[in-house]
Amino acid sequence: MALRAQMGLDAPSEPPRDADDHRHGGWRPGAHWAQEAGSDAWLERRIARKRAKQAEMLAKIERLPLHQRPPMRELGRRSEGLPHPFRAGPRDEAAPPARQPYDLDGAFWEQGRTLGGLVAREFGKSSPGLLGESSRRSPPPANAAEDLPLVTTHRAGQRVVVAAACPAAQALGLAPGMPLTQARALVRGLEVRPADPDGVAADLARLAAHAARHWTPQVVIAPGEGLWLDIGAAAHLFGGEALFARRVLALCRRLRLAARIAIADTAAAALALARTANAALLICPPGGTAAALAPLPLAALGIGPEIVDPAHRLGIDTVGALAAMPRAPLVRRFGQAAVARLDEALGARARPIDQAVPAETPRACRRFAEPLLTAEPIAAAVADLVGELCALLAATHRGARRLVLACTRVDAAEQRIAIGLARPSRDPAHIARLFGTKLDQVEPGFGIERVELVAERCDPLAPEALPSNLAGQPETSDEAMLVDRLATRLGERGIYRLGAVESDVPERSVCRLEATTRAAAGWHLWPRPVRLIDPPEQVDGVVALLPDGVPKRFTWRGRAYSIVRGDGPERIHGEWWWRAAERDSVRDYFQVEDRDGARFWLFRRGDAVDDRTGDLSWHLQGLFA
Repeated sequence: MALRAQMGLDAPSEPPRDADDHRHGGWRPGAHWAQEAGSDAWLERRIARKRAKQAEMLAKIERLPLHQRPPMRELGRRSEGLPHPFRAGPRDEAAPPARQPYDLDGAFWEQGRTLGGLVAREFGKSSPGLLGESSRRSPPPANAAEDLPLVTTHRAGQRVVVAAACPAAQALGLAPGMPLTQARALVRGLEVRPADPDGVAADLARLAAHAARHWTPQVVIAPGEGLWLDIGAAAHLFGGEALFARRVLALCRRLRLAARIAIADTAAAALALARTANAALLICPPGGTAAALAPLPLAALGIGPEIVDPAHRLGIDTVGALAAMPRAPLVRRFGQAAVARLDEALGARARPIDQAVPAETPRACRRFAEPLLTAEPIAAAVADLVGELCALLAATHRGARRLVLACTRVDAAEQRIAIGLARPSRDPAHIARLFGTKLDQVEPGFGIERVELVAERCDPLAPEALPSNLAGQPETSDEAMLVDRLATRLGERGIYRLGAVESDVPERSVCRLEATTRAAAGWHLWPRPVRLIDPPEQVDGVVALLPDGVPKRFTWRGRAYSIVRGDGPERIHGEWWWRAAERDSVRDYFQVEDRDGARFWLFRRGDAVDDRTGDLSWHLQGLFA
């Protein structure tokens, strides 16, 4: 009855009208609300139906992608202001994008196997995303958002457009070629990074060199897109095309690359299938190229919008429809480019290629008519080989980082000596001196008839200006030579430098670096022991007053220590953002000193208040000087 009072149904009635007078909207005997006079059931049912329709509509809206959902104004919520879609972007959008370190996350690269005029099975590989930072770096935190939309941009004339989009961004309606302002209007909180074409080219060159050395010698770089590999004569070495493709996919997963692979009869067909494939691996059976390409859009062939748009207006939407057209009218209407791309995909025309050839490994070799039996001629031969190899390195502006000396005896036995360099070098005297310290390991036996020196690892090395005494410049000592001599005697892992890591947990706050690497700033401001024990060793017999008392006595490695002074506690919490098990963990650290002046760094698991923080066991983390 309250609802009726609010709607004025209980107000004094007006003068009676004719029941059949519909012009005045009067009472009709057949109305639903009149059948239940004196009751609000009809109004409650109407409100329930309206709410059910509203809930159904909201459920449908929730199932839509973000870019297809209606804004608040269309939903009828006029009281909420709609954010301006053309809000200001970053300040550097108007400037040319600066190059940043490039990442391999989500690489886009293809591999095929058609070379010259031959038609063979093609292997194409691509990915739907971007080359990110990489991959070759530490993994992201466990709570990082994996579906954060990310795009890269480049400048096209006076506009900044999307160069590539990750799968999450593509699911929200973003695509390459879209203006950045439109992308920001569609997706709120979009992460934008400048494209790095030079980094893409460098990464593809490294991938091509790896493929040429380990998979097949015929590798072609598709500029801006990926790689083609000719696996017609190499797939059987890996167990067939399918096993070979899965092996490549496994490698990509280890490198944190999101990749797609397509195998077809021609290189262009493999590229088109890789661009549009929904699965990670797509193998087109031999002879089925035309059928596989028929349902694909014209853009899959690499045809530009200046041809695709007029073709769509004429009703030519797929590759099959384009292939069914006569060639002469196609050339007159769309030009030679569309027909050339179609013939290359179907194998009717050869595609010109530029095969990627990996750099040849520098090497020098000597054969002797008379076998070498003593150390002096062997050392002289090594010195000659070092001089010849350094000349080859200087011609290519490279320096050696790892060299291997192989000595073959007359009985075909081979002895190998390897040395490593802290930084690239092509100094003959320095390299010969390093080999001289290891020549005593060579057993000539009945004589050595062949000596070969190979630079297995080389890095770029540009000429350097030496300090001049006439200009009064002080002479600087090269610590790399000292590091090389020490590493030759102690081993490469015997000499290193410590570097700081952003972590509060002591055993994770230090890492090993190469001896010549300059450690970055960022060491912990609190005092830390000279010797860090990893993993910490548990101690027994600890006498301490809980919760914050300094230990008075403990036993370590069977020996009891009495503490005369101490400091603490220093509380360190677990890194819950990396490991869920450390969400509640706590360590309380104490610096203690015994009667003999030895100083130790002890910690207790737990705060002695909450059982979830630890089991109250004591451990030794390090020793002070």
